[in-house]
Amino acid sequence: MDKPKVVLGVSGGIAAYKACELLRRFTESGHDVRVVPTAAALHFVGAATWSALSGNPVATEVWDDVHEVPHVRIGQHADLVVVAPATADMLAKAAHGLADDLLTNTLLTARCPVVFAPAMHTEMWEHPATQENVATLRRRGAVVIEPAVGRLTGVDTGKGRLPDPGEIFEVCRRVLARGSATPDLEGRHVVVSAGGTREPLDPVRFLGNRSSGKQGYALARTAAARGARVTLVAANTGLPDPAGVDVVRVGTAVQLREAVLKAAADADAVVMAAAVADFRPSAYAAGKIKKKDGQEPDPIVLVRNPDVLAEISAERARPGQVIVGFAAETDDVLANGRAKLARKGCDLLVVNEVGERKTFGAEESEAVVLGADGSETPVPYGPKEDLADTVWDLVVRRLG
Repeated sequence: MDKPKVVLGVSGGIAAYKACELLRRFTESGHDVRVVPTAAALHFVGAATWSALSGNPVATEVWDDVHEVPHVRIGQHADLVVVAPATADMLAKAAHGLADDLLTNTLLTARCPVVFAPAMHTEMWEHPATQENVATLRRRGAVVIEPAVGRLTGVDTGKGRLPDPGEIFEVCRRVLARGSATPDLEGRHVVVSAGGTREPLDPVRFLGNRSSGKQGYALARTAAARGARVTLVAANTGLPDPAGVDVVRVGTAVQLREAVLKAAADADAVVMAAAVADFRPSAYAAGKIKKKDGQEPDPIVLVRNPDVLAEISAERARPGQVIVGFAAETDDVLANGRAKLARKGCDLLVVNEVGERKTFGAEESEAVVLGADGSETPVPYGPKEDLADTVWDLVVRRLG
């Protein structure tokens, strides 16, 4: 089979050096990559580097190899075009259809999915002109990843940092997998919870669970690849932030409830993939609980945590909001799932069987998605991203 053809556009920002890592991930996973840097990008990383890492010649001008008409052919033959970093200048040119170099010509001739990974100072990203250009590109079907928050050039910190190259690659991989499908979550805001809450006993101990957060992160990543604005409420995970996702970190069930309710106020859909503790200790010991010779420990008295899924299902923040829950079951999986779906009042419930060697921490999973309308959608064993895409397919249908 032919290798998927990827055009990696690199514009002139200090984050251009990070595109080398993105290029390496593409080539090592079997993609045929053609790098198209702007003249400004070559001030940061030279053409020899791009050629050596990609294994392909690097053209920087529309006048190079004129007989091959590169300003037309490169875009026409691509399966995916990704621009990383995409500067404010590049976003403006792309939004207004300017074509003054090889990369902007390529963008105009491409009929494949296009992904932009912006990187710039916070003020530039927040400027109304940049925001209008981003909105224009998204409206036309391009995926514009939200920049990350972190250290910028100099001493500046804020939103505008290029997301982790590995996470940009994951978004591109999902976009490629969907082919020419339009970003069907464009203009939508979705909230995803992930991970497992921890309920403290004392300063060093807690009651927790085995959730890794991988399924929730897969849901966030695939939603971003489908054009959504994503808020990820992450409870005690050690996973890297998905590209283009706003991450809110929480610890306990009460903190998760507060974060979800706040984010859900303007959300089109909420997917509760986190494993939220049903109970918490009634009392918190200010000092470490000591072991006493000859004495048994005092019993731990538990109290109920708020039922976040039932609460947001009963009191929807806006009309038409779609609520999705998750159920991890060990026996009578479908029967228990149906009972939980009715009890919680959500629209969809993803039911999977769990155990010591099932689901928790794995890269693959299988499940059945139950609908309040009586539907059942089985998802065979496979990558968590496949389950995530199935969930979003069902959500999109209910969003109309």
